[in-house]
Amino acid sequence: MSDNQTKLGVAPNVGGLLCNVPCCIGFIVSIVAAVIEKDNKFVRFHAFQSLLLHGVGFVCGFAIQVLSIVAGMVVGALGGLIGLLGMPLGLAFLGAQIFMMIKANNNEEFKLPVIGDMASQWV
Repeated sequence: MSDNQTKLGVAPNVGGLLCNVPCCIGFIVSIVAAVIEKDNKFVRFHAFQSLLLHGVGFVCGFAIQVLSIVAGMVVGALGGLIGLLGMPLGLAFLGAQIFMMIKANNNEEFKLPVIGDMASQWV
């Protein structure tokens, strides 16, 4: 393995980029990278930050769904309005992941607020 490759078999910037791919692909690559990539701190940082971002997205999406159901049982139309919050929130998470893909591809270790510091500690 050359110095510019990771245990994933790709260059570090590509490994970081793959960790930040939206949806299940980035989530799975991040898990694999967090487990097998012990030496490359750049890829590990992007893997942990991506896992945390996916976790935050899941919790926020779940909370909106629960609030939507509860509000729908109480007021009806309010449940639908709360449910619409999921769309801009989902677009914000998609934008964050695309932004992080660009940063990783440019070999930048950009820290997202709060979760970036947590990811740095875990590397």
